[in-house]
Amino acid sequence: MAARLSPLLIPFFLAACAATPATDTGAAAAPAPAQAAGMSMRAPDPLLDQALGGAWRSPENVARDQYRHPRETLAFFGIETGQTVVEITPGGGWYAEILAPWLRTGYVAAVVDPQARPEGRARDYAARSKDGLDALFAAKPAQFSDARVVLYDPKTPVFGPAGSADAVLTFRNVHNWRSDGVAGAMFKGFFEVLKPGGVLGVVEHRAAGDVADDDGSGYVGQNQVIALATAAGFRLDEASEINANPRDTRNHPNGVWTLPPGNNHDAEDRQMYQAIGESDRMTLRFIKP
Repeated sequence: MAARLSPLLIPFFLAACAATPATDTGAAAAPAPAQAAGMSMRAPDPLLDQALGGAWRSPENVARDQYRHPRETLAFFGIETGQTVVEITPGGGWYAEILAPWLRTGYVAAVVDPQARPEGRARDYAARSKDGLDALFAAKPAQFSDARVVLYDPKTPVFGPAGSADAVLTFRNVHNWRSDGVAGAMFKGFFEVLKPGGVLGVVEHRAAGDVADDDGSGYVGQNQVIALATAAGFRLDEASEINANPRDTRNHPNGVWTLPPGNNHDAEDRQMYQAIGESDRMTLRFIKP
């Protein structure tokens, strides 16, 4: 589809395209992604740079660009203006701050329906997550008023009409679905909502090898994620090292949450964990045949 310049992004048009990603001072530089033919060579949509430079992004989120590499990651997934993109469980809205103002009505936030969760802690957490995202969207209507929100049941997820999405994106969620026993259902839901040829983009904390479903570290084996996707019908198109961090040893006392941004560690260990930076992550692009 032809690119359409959002009026809200016009002030950033001239300057933002010259922006460069922040230098990573807290972790080893990630290896460059493989320069293979295909989508990995696609240049980022110019409007993505404008969204990355948007004044509405919180300073705390911008500071994490050096670890999350949103420009390179979204370009690797082939996200472009005019697409319909479903983000699964946006959490606090880190990627929503980029995707929603950029894609406008093409952005869909898929949020767990609190009523689909058991009463108690699980339902309360889902309600807080939904309320937090609703508050973010309501506080910045100029950027988020066009965003669509879809509630889903993780056991039988429906993210929209079948074959309606160009891409489904999920960032650091697979470990939760595996521990809840819903990972298979989630990946089947991704497959259903995507158009033929659509992209599933997965970023996840990467374990050194396979881990148990109930592993509490937050890490998942890369082959385990690939197996989940292929079982749902996807084809692995390419894996990238965009979000790799070779300094992450993965053997932290409180799992991945020991590292930034969780920082669940003793105060005297702060310098050590800040030097490691955020977790080592796999970045996988799957295609629905």
